[in-house]
Amino acid sequence: MTERTGKSLRPGVRYSFLKILTGSDLSRRRLAVMTATASKPGPTLWLTACAHGDEVGGVVVIQEVFRRLKRKPLLCGEVRAFPLMNPLGFEVGTRHISIGGEDLNRSFPGNPNGSLAHRIAATIFDEIIQTQPALVLDLHNDWRNSIPYAVIDPQRSTAHREAFAQARRFARTTGLPLVEESNSVSETMVSRRTLSGSLLRSDIAAITLELGEAYVVNEVNVDHGVRAIWNVLSELGMAAAQDQPFEFELHRDCRRRFLAYSDGALSSTSGIIRFLVKPGDLIENGQPVAKVYNAFGKLLETVVSAHRGIVLGHSDSSVAFPGVPVVALGVLKPPGRKTPTTGRPVQP
Repeated sequence: MTERTGKSLRPGVRYSFLKILTGSDLSRRRLAVMTATASKPGPTLWLTACAHGDEVGGVVVIQEVFRRLKRKPLLCGEVRAFPLMNPLGFEVGTRHISIGGEDLNRSFPGNPNGSLAHRIAATIFDEIIQTQPALVLDLHNDWRNSIPYAVIDPQRSTAHREAFAQARRFARTTGLPLVEESNSVSETMVSRRTLSGSLLRSDIAAITLELGEAYVVNEVNVDHGVRAIWNVLSELGMAAAQDQPFEFELHRDCRRRFLAYSDGALSSTSGIIRFLVKPGDLIENGQPVAKVYNAFGKLLETVVSAHRGIVLGHSDSSVAFPGVPVVALGVLKPPGRKTPTTGRPVQP
C-alpha cells in the first residue's frame, strides 16, 4: 500500500512522495515524485533516474528540466518524475539497494509481495503505467569516460510493435547517438527485467538515456540530457522548440543511425591500459584502440577493434585482465548484414 502526500493536482510544479517502507526506528522511507502540469490536457511524459544509487547525474538532469519548466511552463500535458528511485543505494554510493544488495533495474515489473527491490519496483511501475504515458525516459550513467547516447531494446517478435516503433521514433528526436542493445537471448532475458524493457512489454514506449559517468555530476552531460529531453517535449507538442535544437556532434556516418552495441574490444593479457582513441571517435575495423603494458613498461598487446563504428566509452579502470572489455563501441552495421555484438551497455 502506498502513501501519497502533497497538494492536489493543479497547473504548475509540485512535489510529493510515495512510501516504500518504515524503518525499525519508525522512520519512513519514501520515493520523491515531481510533477509539472499544464492547464491544457495533453500527453504524459515520465522521467526516471537513479535506479542505480551511484548514478547521480540523471537526478540533476531532472532537477534542471523542472527548473526550466518553472520558467517556461508546459503548453499541454504533464511531466512526471521519479528523480531518485534508489535512495538506499544513493546514500552509500552503491549501484545496488544497500539492504539485500539487489539490483533495482533487474527487478521490474516488480512484485508488491516480493523482495524489497521487487516491492520498490512494483510501486514505481504501477504508478507509471496507471497514467498511460506517451513515453518514459529512464536516465542512467555509463563509464566514467564516455559520450551520452540513447539506448533502445531490440524487438525480437511482432508483439508490442507500436511501443517499440514509438521508442525508435522518439529516440531519434533526442539528438543523441542511437544504440540498439544486443539481441542475444541471454541479454533479452535481462532486458525483460529492466524498467524500459518491462514498460515496452506493457505497450508503453520507453528509452534509456546513458548520460556520461557515474558517481559525479558532469555539467556538460547534464546540459546534454536537459536539451535532449526538451527535444522530446517539443516533439510531443508539450513545449516550445529550443532556439537551437540539440544534436550531439558526431561523425556524419553515424548520425541518426541505430548502432549495434559491442564491448568486443577485449584485452587478452593483464597489465596497464593506455588508450589510443577517445569517446566519440569514429574508428575502423582493425584500428588499434589501446596498448597494454606490464609493470616494466614492456608492450604486451595492442588491442584492435573488430568493427567500424564510434567509441562510446573507455573502461572505468586502466588495469587490464584477460577477457575484460577495454572500450565500448557503437558499431555501424554493414548494409544487409547483421553485425555480431557482445554484451549490452554497462548501464542500465
